[in-house]
Amino acid sequence: MLTSPIPYSPSVEQPTPDESATSKDLDATLHSILETTAADYGHAVRAVHAKSHGLIDATLTSLPDLPPEYAQGLFAQPGMHPAVLRFSAIPGDVLDDAIGLPNGLAIKILGVDGERMEGAAAGSTQDFILVNDPVFTAPNPAAFLKSLKLLAATTDRAEWAKKLLSKLLARPVEAALEAVGHPSGMLKTLGGAKNAHPLGETYFSQTAFRHGDYVAKLSVAPISPNLVVLCGETVKTSGDRDALRHAVQAAMVTGPAEWELRVQLCRDIEAMPVEDPTVEWEQEASPFVPVARIHAPAQPGWSDELSRRIDDDMRFSVWTGLEAHRPLGAVNRVRRNAYDMSAKFRGQVNGCPMHEPAG
Repeated sequence: MLTSPIPYSPSVEQPTPDESATSKDLDATLHSILETTAADYGHAVRAVHAKSHGLIDATLTSLPDLPPEYAQGLFAQPGMHPAVLRFSAIPGDVLDDAIGLPNGLAIKILGVDGERMEGAAAGSTQDFILVNDPVFTAPNPAAFLKSLKLLAATTDRAEWAKKLLSKLLARPVEAALEAVGHPSGMLKTLGGAKNAHPLGETYFSQTAFRHGDYVAKLSVAPISPNLVVLCGETVKTSGDRDALRHAVQAAMVTGPAEWELRVQLCRDIEAMPVEDPTVEWEQEASPFVPVARIHAPAQPGWSDELSRRIDDDMRFSVWTGLEAHRPLGAVNRVRRNAYDMSAKFRGQVNGCPMHEPAG
């Protein structure tokens, strides 16, 4: 028997006095990454998740007959919505895929009606951002800022050295830590991750979100046979700096792809904390339950035209969307201004302000 889910109330969050100063320092650090890469590339890219592996047009369908605690917000009623999927590597510079890095998945869902968060981008879109690891790399904003400064210091510097670090140090050490059950998020961000096929990975929100009347984390997992067969696959990157992108293209042109979007409800605020995203919520105590399916027909998977439309002209932010899916916890709170700053910088440098798609 599962315990009842914790009702949402503002009291599930516990802001601390130093968050404002940390947020400003975080913005400055991300801005330094943006300036560095824009100067080097002659074009502004994202401060994080700069390199896309896959750009996919899809349809999200909310499932019918959900239990009341799962039928919340966007998923309160069955329905279909156009969606855009962006698979990416997490750094703010565009690196050779030989450097093993975690993958991210950003989802923009269109035609979503309902009360929007205060300050959310105008329109009728809902964004979700996920990473292929169930927990975040830092327990609080201060630790997050410390790790980000380390990444900023190495942004767009000596790619050959990063490849060497990934091959000879970060990846072997990370593999050893994983073998004894102690993976390192920081080592993964420094090149210690496997070159996993982006379409075969399961992605997690890592941080908590409001789920209508409750609190939850999200996950997206592949379910169609042509994606499931890619689970655990390591992509060979030798001699191909865009090997992951090419792997996505090869998979997407062969047939339709399908994922499940799943919700994990918070059922114990102590064991499933909102403020510390390094704590994994045990699935035995609260399993991930499907609330929607994402279907993508056969398509190129990535192209220069898609890159202009999605990489350059779109922004993704967990703070874009419905009040029913409000981001929770300190890490989400300090990232709020950073999303806006990054989007404005890219719009100014590239001469094309960010805007929310209408359809």
